[in-house]
Amino acid sequence: MAYKRNTKILSDIGMSSMTDLVFLLLIFFLITSTLVNPNALKLLLPKSTGQVSAKATVSVSIKDWHDDTYTYHINGDENPIPFAEVEDELVGLLQSEEDPTFSIYADETVPVREIVSVMNIAKRNHYKVILATQPE
Repeated sequence: MAYKRNTKILSDIGMSSMTDLVFLLLIFFLITSTLVNPNALKLLLPKSTGQVSAKATVSVSIKDWHDDTYTYHINGDENPIPFAEVEDELVGLLQSEEDPTFSIYADETVPVREIVSVMNIAKRNHYKVILATQPE
């Protein structure tokens, strides 16, 4: 005796949960991509038309506090370090690099002597240096 099934098997797959998941992933990646910022300090960079294609692995930020006080930050760290320790930090971070390069992010109000003092560190240690600017 053969038993017959009263219900039919549906071969459709519900895609509503899959589209919800795709939209949630899209929103997650959009939000996290806007949070990734190599320069966490708010600096007004000078404008320039020339752009360099070299990639620097380390950055030195110089912040002007408008009272003849300048703070130095390595890789966008919020905690400043004294200028006397900048060279030691750079040597420690760039010692394993094949082509050691670092970039300088300086406020447009920072005097040239402060920028040149960081460039002298690069010269003493035979590093390449990039001065970061905003495109015009």
